[in-house]
Amino acid sequence: MSASVAPDALAVSRSVVRRRRRFSAGRLAAHAVLIATTLTILLPLLWIARTSIVSRRVAYLIPPDWAAPFNLDSWAYIFGDQNFIRFFVNSLGIGVGTALLSLLVGVPAAYSIARFRTGGQTVRVGILATQILPPITLVIPVFILARDTGLLNNQGMLAVMYLSFNLPFVVWILSGFFQGLPQEVEEAALVDGATRLQVLRLVVVPMALPGLIAAGVFSFILAWNEFLFAFILTGIESRTLPVALVGLITQAGTQVGPMAAGTVLMSVPVIALTFMVRRYLVSGLTFGSVK
Repeated sequence: MSASVAPDALAVSRSVVRRRRRFSAGRLAAHAVLIATTLTILLPLLWIARTSIVSRRVAYLIPPDWAAPFNLDSWAYIFGDQNFIRFFVNSLGIGVGTALLSLLVGVPAAYSIARFRTGGQTVRVGILATQILPPITLVIPVFILARDTGLLNNQGMLAVMYLSFNLPFVVWILSGFFQGLPQEVEEAALVDGATRLQVLRLVVVPMALPGLIAAGVFSFILAWNEFLFAFILTGIESRTLPVALVGLITQAGTQVGPMAAGTVLMSVPVIALTFMVRRYLVSGLTFGSVK
């Protein structure tokens, strides 16, 4: 009896060892892929950050001088001579304004679609179908409209223009999120005498906070990075950071150091915002997309 049990136990132990080896090899391969992917994403960003803190002359060197001393000439140039602080404030104001407008209009629209099936499936598909039209086709009509109404070189006009592009995505994300919320809580509030507007403001919005944050951050990033309409509709005083960065490409060539500093300046708020709300961002986008 013991002689027959021993070979079986030995075979089981060998099988366990083989499974552990395969598991370890799989984990090692997965970590290798993740590390390679992370380096692919981070190395260009680190290179740009490093280029922004060396002298403007050293920034042109290829291969780069890794032993170059720390220097803030590029940052002094964009903040002093190029007045990037003003452009940063312009971009921040337009981005925040666009996000707030998108949520202000998008929340009631998404709630109506989610709860009352407003417009049916045609409206839901049509919302995203509006994005099929290339933005370049709207540049001339929008420019003429802004010029004739005296809103050219106006940040409010730019925020409203961005609303037309951001709103479909916000409504799409939030309508899916609202569908996943329990209707029993809303029905209980209605039974207690609350109006539908009060239910939306006091019950639905607090429960949908992750979705609202995800949609707001998404809208802010779209407005923050937009270039085409900002280039056409803004002037020297109202231009945004993407337009200001293009101004560093001159007839004498690209100012590599200041361009790197401006790129870092433009990336930092988005990265910081994403890290601050990453928990809500992931849950909000995942919930909305699944629904």
